Amino acid sequence: MKTVSIDEAREREARISAIELRDLARPELDALEALMRERIRSSAPLIPELSEYMIFSGGKQLRALITILCAKMSNYSGKEHIRLAAAVEFLHNATLLHDDVVDEGDMRRGRATARGIWGNPASVLVGDFLLGRAFEMMVASGSMEALRVLSRAAALIAEGEVMQLAILGDVEAGEEQYFRVIETKTATLFSAAASVGGIVANCNAREVESLRVYGHNLGIAFQLVDDALDYGGESARLGKWVGNDFLQGKVTLPILLAFSRGNDDEKNFWRDKLAAQQRGTEDLSTAMSLVEKHDVLPKVLEKAKEYGTIAHDSLASFEGKYADALRGAVRFATDRKH
Repeated sequence: MKTVSIDEAREREARISAIELRDLARPELDALEALMRERIRSSAPLIPELSEYMIFSGGKQLRALITILCAKMSNYSGKEHIRLAAAVEFLHNATLLHDDVVDEGDMRRGRATARGIWGNPASVLVGDFLLGRAFEMMVASGSMEALRVLSRAAALIAEGEVMQLAILGDVEAGEEQYFRVIETKTATLFSAAASVGGIVANCNAREVESLRVYGHNLGIAFQLVDDALDYGGESARLGKWVGNDFLQGKVTLPILLAFSRGNDDEKNFWRDKLAAQQRGTEDLSTAMSLVEKHDVLPKVLEKAKEYGTIAHDSLASFEGKYADALRGAVRFATDRKH
């Protein structure tokens, strides 16, 4: 199976963009880490142990970075953006903990999942703890509008997970349903992360809407690349097994495109195998070969670029190094290989 074709120079630029993002927000990221470590303290030792494993295990913290940079881009000089960024990061990690339980995932970020070490009950309960802490920090920020945006995001993310569960194994669900899932499940938190950065900085309604559009489209682009990499990435770099989506019966855009371009026998393969209770390595090999045969991954990446362009262009009214860094985040999202 060929790996996803992303120009090496572009991928190098994406890595540079990711480094620059973090370097630009280094003082804020240090403050973010300190706050998160403080907020995972508990008299129940398992909570900080599992939380630290999850939060500080090599994640990109991209959503929290977006909150910080959107606030800085909007000339915010206070400290509440750190609290909101921590809330965003806790929300994200809570959903990951719950996702791994639902998906029975064994590997994330190149390491065993929390459920694989501590079990499902602990993962669910610590995820609930992080959600509670996130809401405490939202309230403490003093912004009812930020609280409204992030609490709405939490509900929508859960809704997206249920939508995904409803179409699990249903290859005929269609692209419209697929995009509804990723808009709610993934793009929602990106758009909320960007919006609250502007909200805490007292941006006007037009500026906050521009940030929402930025985050929304960046989130869709990010998920599309994730879905492409699942069929053409490298396990060691992805931190999960290639083909994991297929093995879990998840219907993503690469499958939908391969299905739509396939002959009757190929369509029956997708229907039968995705509807089955289990799929094996031979099934995965066939799925990979069909994805490659119909050359669908470039189409998925092209679609990601389209959404990335919308995200990039939504920042047209913003200037300066923070705006440039947020545009760089688009480059990272669409040109990365992991």
